[in-house]
Amino acid sequence: MPDTDRRRPSGHPLLNHPGLRGSPELDRAALLDIARALPPLPLFENASAAAQKTWLTQRMERLQTLRLPHLNDGHRLPGREDRTTPAAVLIPIVNRPGGLTMLLTQRSDTLPDHPGQISFPGGRQEATDRSPAHTALRESQEEIGLAEQHVEILGQVGYYETVTGYAVTPVVGWVEPPFELCADPVEVASVFEVPLSFVLDPGNFIQRQREVAGKVRHFFACPYGERYIWGATAAMILLFYYGLAAPIEP
Repeated sequence: MPDTDRRRPSGHPLLNHPGLRGSPELDRAALLDIARALPPLPLFENASAAAQKTWLTQRMERLQTLRLPHLNDGHRLPGREDRTTPAAVLIPIVNRPGGLTMLLTQRSDTLPDHPGQISFPGGRQEATDRSPAHTALRESQEEIGLAEQHVEILGQVGYYETVTGYAVTPVVGWVEPPFELCADPVEVASVFEVPLSFVLDPGNFIQRQREVAGKVRHFFACPYGERYIWGATAAMILLFYYGLAAPIEP
């Protein structure tokens, strides 16, 4: 399971937000409200990829010293209420000549969990995995053929529990081209990239709702052209943005 014992400063803005004293539904609303109020990331003011990598590395190193918010979908699917499965995903930041991108996948429609949804490469933790980073790298190799030697791990973000009972630790990795991908057609329908500046702009996120088992459930979404990033993936991107943008006390 992800480490939940790391201390975080009492002045951390998300901790003191009144929304976080309520239900998990309010947790997500508070996250989007606070993210929209934060100043733009200085990451995109850096002219060179080397400067951007340095900023990301330094920021992620600071994040590892505190416990980021751990959020969830607000409910579990029937039959998944009492089971929590550790998992990890890779948030791949790709250094493209035209600017940094975030690599995502569209899951196969035949998968039993989250079919057809946009996600990060990743999966459940195996007994032989040494860490969430090991899980994320192994699963990325298996799902999309992304070789470990192309990925430099920068750190991880607070975990997110899904409706299917997975406690997912997002692991941020810097990916240096050139690299070749070979997606497993059983698990992955397609692999694509989105400009990092787009997905790390909370102004591009919205909150939507749907009825599940007779109850109204709220979720984040980030439409990008014909792609619709939503649910746990959108929430983890917002957590990543919050971790980068929020002021951290020394």
